[in-house]
Parts: sequence; C-alpha cells; structure tokens
Amino acid sequence: MKTEKSQWPILLVSKQLGADNDDAFRLRELIAELENVQDCTVIVSCSYEDALEISVSRADLGTIIIDWDLPLENQLEAMTPDAFVAAIRQRNRTIPLILLTDRLETENLPTDALAEITDCLWKTADPVPFRAGRFVDALGRYLQSFYPPFFGELVKYAEQYKYAWHTPGHLGGQGFLRSPAGVAMYKYFGENVFRSDLSISVPELGSLLDHEGVVCDAERNSARAFGADQTYYVLNGTSTVNQIVWRSQLVRDDIAFVDRNCHKSLNYAMVITEALPVYMIPRRNKRGIIGPVRLSEFTPASIRQKIDASTLIPAELKKNPVKMSALTNSTYDGVCYNVVNIKKQLEKSVENLHFDEAWYAYACFSPMYKNHYGMAEDELQADHPPIFCSQSTHKLLTAFSQASMLHIKNGGSIRINPDEFNESYMMHGSTSPQYSMIASLDVATKMMQDNGGVMMRDIILEAVQLRKKTASLNREFAARGDWFFDMWQPRKVKADGRTVDFCDAETDYLADHQEPWVMRRDNNWHGFDDIEDDYVMLDPIKLTFTTPGLDDDGRMGNRGIPAGIVTNYLIDRNIVCEKTDYYSFLMLNSLGTTRAKQGSLLAALLQFKRDFDGNTPLADIFPALVDAHGERYAGVGLKDHCLNMHRYIKEHDMLGKMQAAFQIIPDQALKPADAYHEVVRRNVEYVFLDAMMNRIPAVMMVPYPPGIPIMMGGEKMNEKARPIFEYLKAREDFENEFPGYEGDIHGVEREVRDGRTCFKTMCIKSK
Repeated sequence: MKTEKSQWPILLVSKQLGADNDDAFRLRELIAELENVQDCTVIVSCSYEDALEISVSRADLGTIIIDWDLPLENQLEAMTPDAFVAAIRQRNRTIPLILLTDRLETENLPTDALAEITDCLWKTADPVPFRAGRFVDALGRYLQSFYPPFFGELVKYAEQYKYAWHTPGHLGGQGFLRSPAGVAMYKYFGENVFRSDLSISVPELGSLLDHEGVVCDAERNSARAFGADQTYYVLNGTSTVNQIVWRSQLVRDDIAFVDRNCHKSLNYAMVITEALPVYMIPRRNKRGIIGPVRLSEFTPASIRQKIDASTLIPAELKKNPVKMSALTNSTYDGVCYNVVNIKKQLEKSVENLHFDEAWYAYACFSPMYKNHYGMAEDELQADHPPIFCSQSTHKLLTAFSQASMLHIKNGGSIRINPDEFNESYMMHGSTSPQYSMIASLDVATKMMQDNGGVMMRDIILEAVQLRKKTASLNREFAARGDWFFDMWQPRKVKADGRTVDFCDAETDYLADHQEPWVMRRDNNWHGFDDIEDDYVMLDPIKLTFTTPGLDDDGRMGNRGIPAGIVTNYLIDRNIVCEKTDYYSFLMLNSLGTTRAKQGSLLAALLQFKRDFDGNTPLADIFPALVDAHGERYAGVGLKDHCLNMHRYIKEHDMLGKMQAAFQIIPDQALKPADAYHEVVRRNVEYVFLDAMMNRIPAVMMVPYPPGIPIMMGGEKMNEKARPIFEYLKAREDFENEFPGYEGDIHGVEREVRDGRTCFKTMCIKSK
C-alpha cells in the first residue's frame, strides 16, 4: 500500500545535535540522509520528558530513535532511558523503538529495555545510509500493520487504478468532474473518498449481506475485540440494529418486557413485530434525572404481575413466556447497570435479553466498567439466555455516522443460528453498502484493540479533571457567597480510610477505581433513596452539569438559571451540548475531546456568569432572539431573563407536573402495531391538545427533556392520563410565554391559531 513515509515522522531523541563532536556530526548526517534521500520527516526532541509529551499528543509518529546516552550528555535529564522506553510501550505496543548508543556494551543493556526495543545500533559502527535504511525498513513494516482486514483490502484495491464498468455511476469520482458542482464536491472531499466508493461488483471486498470474505474477517475480529460470539456491521444506525434484533426473535402477539426509558426505535420495533409490551418504569430523582429501573421489577413475580394486570394481553396469552426484554444501558445521564446482577433475575423468566448500549460501545475496554455492560464476561450457566447488544460505534468511538455494531452472546443452551439470524439482517440491509462505513467500523475496532485501554484511561482521566475543576470552582464561589455551575456526581469520596470532598480526591484514584462511582444508599448524592447495593454506577465520561435554582431534594430556590438559556449561550459560542433538561445539561467526554475543548467550555461558563451577574442586555447576548421577538425581550437583561423563566417554571410547577406525568403508564387501548395500522388506513386526524381528552393518539409522544415516551401510540388520554395532559399543556403555555424556546416533542406538531402556538397530535378518528 502506498503510504507516504513523510506523513509518519521519525522522532529522534538526542541532546547531541548541536554539539561539536563526531557523534553530533554523524547524527546530523543521519537526519540529512533520512530527509533528503529517504523522503522521511524527522522531529528532534532534546529530552525524554519532551519526547514522551510529543508521543502522547501525536499518534502519527512512525518510529522513535532513542539516544541511550542522553543522560550522560544532559545532566538535567530526569528520566532514565529504560523508564522512557517503558512509558512509550505502555501507550503503544508496536511502534518501532530503535536504540542508539556508543558508550554502552551490549552486555550492560538492561534486559527489560532490550525486550521492548525493535533494534539497537551503534552510532559509529555502520555507514549512515545503512543505518537510515534500517530505520526506514522498520518504519515500513510498522505502517503496514495499521490496516485491519477490510480497510487494508479496500486501500489495496483503490490503489490499483482499475477501469471500472460497474456501479456506482461516478466511477471513482470521474462522473463528478463533468459539472462544476461535481468538481466542487470532488475537491472538497478528495480523490480517495471517491476511489474507495465501490460496489458489490468487487469480489475482493467480500459481501456484507452474506458475511463473506474480508467483511467476514472484519466482523469476526470485532466479535473477538468486543467479547461477542457474533458481531454484525449495520450501516443505518443503531435504530436499525434494534429492528434487526427484534425482527429475528419476535412475532405477532409475543410478549416483550420493555424499559419505558427506551429509544423510539425500540417502540418502532414493537410496531414492526406486533409485540405486546409490558413496561419497566425507571426511577427519577428530584432533579428529574432518569435513574435505574428497580431491581425488583426484574423478578419473575413482578413481571408476571405486570402481565396479569395488562388489559392489552389476551387472557389466553398471559401464560406465554416473555420473548424479549429491552433495557437502556447506560442511560443518557450515564447510569450503568450491573448486567451480571440483572441477568440473574431475568434469566428466570425472559427468553432473550437485549441491552441498548448505543452510547456505551467503549465499556469493555476499561476495567472501570467491569460487569456493567452486556457482553461482560460471566460464567456461562445452562439457563443463561442469549444476549443482544446494540452499539452506536459512531457515537463515542470513531466510526462514521450511522455505522453501528450488533453483538450477540449465545445462551447456555440456546445458540443463535447465524443463517436464521441473517434473514432478519438482510431485511434491513442494503445491497449497495457504503464501503467507507464498513472500513470505519473495522478501523474503530483496530484502534481499540491496539490501545483502547490507554485511550479510555486518558479520556476518563480528563473527564475526572474537568469534574474536579468544576466542583472546585463551585466550592470557591460558594465560599464567597456566590454561585457557579456544579455537576451531578459524588459530593464526597472515601479513599484510604478518609472521606474528602470530590475535588480534593486523588485524580488517579478516581480515574482507576470503580468504587467511587457506584451508587450507594449511605452516600445519597444521586437522589435515588432506595438504590440497591452493587447495582448501578455513574459513567465518569458522561458529564451532567447542573445549574442554580434546583437542589438535590427538588426544592426550587427564589433565584435560578434554566439550563436551556445556558446551552443556547454556549451554542452561540460554538460549544454544543448533547442534551438539555430544565436545570441540567449533558456533555460527552469522548475520544475526540481535548483539553482545549474543556478549557473553552469552562471559559464560556465563566463568561456566562459575568454576563448574568452584570445583567448584560439580551440584545447583546441573543441578538437573533431579540430581533425575532422584540415585543417580549427588548430591553431585558440576561439575569432578568433567567429569573423570569425560573420564576415561571416554579410558579407553574412544571417539574412537579413532569414528575407526575412520567410516573404512570396510560391505559392501553390498542397495541402499538394496531395504532400504527390506523395510520396506514388513514383512519387518523390531527387533534389539538385542548380537545385530546378521551382520544387515542396513533403515534408516540416523546418530549425532550427528558427524551422518553410520555405516551405510546394506542394509549388513551383519559382521566388516568390527566397528569400527562397537564404536563403537555404546561409545555404549550411555556412556549407561548417564552417564544424562541420551543422544545422538541416527537409526535407533536405546532400550529399558530389566533396568535397562539397550539400543540396537536395525530389521533385515531372517533367512531
């Protein structure tokens, strides 16, 4: 493969280059040979510490040449050469490490260092071109090791310059060059994007639908990496993964046990399979943060009680087994279940376990998450059911958008037959897959295999540092009687027999131990009073910031800052959060997060504080908002705006209404599939919220926040569901009071009537 050597720099670690002696002269000759003859790029570092910093920040280094004599040449050098080698190997097990020396006899080289280096050369023993050739040879072998099965074959094929007479029609990009618009796209993305956009007419690249060739090799490699018995690459997102899993195991009128806090794609899976759902209800704390389902809900007795109470499941089907359970792990706010404990309950009464781990594909690569993910290692028992995991590899790992993985772990006595399962897979797969998406899944796997543990430790460490800094700022301002943002995280940490404030705990301890993140009753920072032992933990890299105005006990203060105003402020400063609730917002510390991003976030939050405290005019903060709704916001300052909105939320008890709305499951008049069938038959009409009592929505309604279904299609808006009606009405009134703050409510449309925004939803026509 035609990898440019110059794009993978050689790092030379030596202090001698500026010296006036023979060793320095030969090193300068070596650099000239590498750059001018071998077409390599050389970076020079004068100390081991600096070189280590370079290696941490640059994954594109191709080789490291280590002057073993550096401590003798620089008395200020604090690190020993063998310690430097060990530090490099801890982060990168395969990069060539070449030792240069002229003072050390072979017999005196430390054994541990010799075991870790790739080559050892004496500075004056061989001609410069020979030594340069050895370096380049090591670099070349290293570059070839980067390519996992599918990506390697894709690059190899694209570099063969074949004339194609098959799809896709642009034929390596040539078709785009016939039009200026096409040329613009070609120049923007670059030639390789188009040369690697191929079709199933290329047998060298195998078959995604049949799982043959190098595609099969890549999927099997991913299965090994993620701890699965089978892994499937899915190119239209985890929403489709969920459809494939359910379509493979359920048919009409099978019973499913479903987390009410599930993604809407799982609700659509119930529609497609025509399953009969019963629901597990997640807890919510006084801040409105979604917590775990109670462990007691997974017991056979609890599940059977729900089935017996269902008005949707016919009496003759109530004794049938539960075909599938579906649980969201982790939740949006980072609540991760101990899957081993859950399996012990569910295996007694559920035939298949499904964990939707869309935001959690990294868990198996860090000991932080031991036992808290679907593919966790556990002693296989005969009665263990098969386990399915949906993972959005693109969300927090490095695959392209929509590139996901489906993992399967066979049960103790039931094995998932690949040929049977593939029938469901093919229903949802394209015969024209995007090969760059397959390659991105292949490469995401390779990255985690090579140094996933190191990368995960880095991002956990950086997340902990940001958490500690935020907590420290909050404490610092509080000591002055002032305010700052905080985080949903432990207030106190116990380590080495001492209990300290979170921001005073050792950073390495927090980054390396699971215990501080496990939720406990006797340290109730989380707000789930009856939390079970060793049941759930908080994911350190999911950062839920909290804003003033609402305390841990759900009490609203006289002053407060709704989070929606803060996140709009951040958006205007090119900082985009993942999710916004009433008094909290979520940031994800992923592989793409850098310290610079963290610094920019904290700087923006401090700037918000200055603007709030100074009551900076909204016209300066949100000029577009004021231009669009001048009659509401002209002449208003940021502080006034925050306090007005907070006062409204408090006086209208919006949080209380939200809590009440999500504590009930409405009466089920129709199963979700039957409600959808009414849409297909066009037996539906839009009904305004004011007239919705005693009507049956045909579609699910999902308000953000919190992002879980408040009603499913087929559930009835009757007196039992009045808390849902009241909450939706409060949301409608809020949007009219504060135009420009319209929230996303899936399944709800808006229409302006007599100058007022009104909610409406598609309902089944009344008879």
